[in-house]
Amino acid sequence: MRDVAEESRPKNGDAVISVSEVDSLAAAAHAGQVDKIGVAYIEHVRAVAAGLVPFGDELVMAGLLHDVLEDTDVSADQLLERGVPARVVEIVQAVTNQADVAYEEKIRRITADPQATLLKIADNAHNSHPDRAAQLPAHKRERLAAKYRAARGELWPAAGRADIEAVVSIVNPSLLAELGQR
Repeated sequence: MRDVAEESRPKNGDAVISVSEVDSLAAAAHAGQVDKIGVAYIEHVRAVAAGLVPFGDELVMAGLLHDVLEDTDVSADQLLERGVPARVVEIVQAVTNQADVAYEEKIRRITADPQATLLKIADNAHNSHPDRAAQLPAHKRERLAAKYRAARGELWPAAGRADIEAVVSIVNPSLLAELGQR
């Protein structure tokens, strides 16, 4: 990744963007988008961000923005220009899908960054939520459940148990039973 620290400094003495402003940015970027079950997409990123509150504003911001680069026309440079801290943009870039990179390889790349790992654990937990899965057709539900379970097999060993518990107790408490088996 390129060094974006210099670029992220606010221009003309402006303050760095707040979590509330990042939420507004994410809401505008995802306006009109819905998830796999037809819910406004902003609800997904807010649920992911909620699971990251115990870890501070950087991770909350990254949670709110985690799909912006992938699913909207917003670029990393535009996030930096808006005052999003460089580290937040780096975390978002770490979890962003790249063309021709398999999901499993992406997970391995993410686990090299502890904050990206926590973000992806929160994303995985929300995507795996039983209430969401129940609304999918059976074939899709089973395929995604296997994909998310396999990802947890790589994500969870890369994070501390207490951190995983903190995230999943907020985002998807049903995963606590699975965590207890590891």
